[in-house]
Amino acid sequence: MSADDEAGADRGRTSATAAVTLSEVAAKAGVSVSAVSKVLRGTTAIRVSPETRQRILTAAEELRYRPNFAARALQAARTQVLGLVVPDLTNALFTELMHGVEDAAAAHGYTVLLGRLDTDRPQTEVIARLLGEGRVDGLVLQATDGVDPAALAQLLDPRAAVVLINSVAPGRASSVTVDDVGGGRTATEHLIGLGHTRIALAGGLPTSYTAQRRRRGHQEAMRAAGLDPRADHETALGYTAEQGRQALRQLMALDPRPTGIVVANVNAAIGLLAEARALGIDVPRELSVATVLDSWTAENTWPPLTAVKMQFYAMGHTAVVSLVHRLGSGAMTDEVILDPAPELVVRESTAPPSS
Repeated sequence: MSADDEAGADRGRTSATAAVTLSEVAAKAGVSVSAVSKVLRGTTAIRVSPETRQRILTAAEELRYRPNFAARALQAARTQVLGLVVPDLTNALFTELMHGVEDAAAAHGYTVLLGRLDTDRPQTEVIARLLGEGRVDGLVLQATDGVDPAALAQLLDPRAAVVLINSVAPGRASSVTVDDVGGGRTATEHLIGLGHTRIALAGGLPTSYTAQRRRRGHQEAMRAAGLDPRADHETALGYTAEQGRQALRQLMALDPRPTGIVVANVNAAIGLLAEARALGIDVPRELSVATVLDSWTAENTWPPLTAVKMQFYAMGHTAVVSLVHRLGSGAMTDEVILDPAPELVVRESTAPPSS
């Protein structure tokens, strides 16, 4: 939408609303209407100094300018709505992600529609309905755990504005991921630092992009310490609590048993801890448990879980910025959140191995 169009839409508002126009913001900031329009819409292809940009933003805030989203959507064929689709809206891991998405969307003049993927509805159906029926302008999408990467790539139309989180599909969609390799490495290095040498990995499904990368980080840390990441000390069952229970039963059948376990996902770690209690295994005296990913649930288990905090807020925020860029330019990007780095949060589930 051009600056003149938006200005015209603003002029069309009734005087009863006392709505502030782009022209008023421009006059207060001492710049053109076009510059105001582009800055407030978050357009990247504009040459203004940081001082001018801040002057425009300050003027808009002082005048309490509110864009006419309805007129903008009608003239630009846009809804000003972005979709965030995840496998499970009740998953505590997605809380920070949603906050990042919502904050970035609000900053760019969008609202967010939440959606859920599950095994009962094909992912193609959900994506097609949201985008094909014009309900949203673009999607931030977390595919279901274990979806085959090739199948995921095939269901994505490269013409659609989609940003994947926690997975990649080069040439089909943009993507934003966290440092999963660093997360797996950090959790394993913590156990090694405590003196553990028999360290197992309770991993995700073999097809999971995040599971593959967290396993890589675990193995890198083991080899760097001169330890052998043995195949029989790894499971690849998945990220649910029940799969965490299954992983513990499998790993505790080893002889000798591991003294430490890195779990690739906090939900699986909670199930693993529950199974340890059921089997009478003392954590951390007999077994130390560290998990990749932190959430409020991790600190409310017993014992509270040592966890590696990953930057889900930054991932959600970056995904929306990437999506807005895609809508404006059509360009795809692939980003990995490396700063801030994964952060170890030490709690009571880990300790030096018992003699």
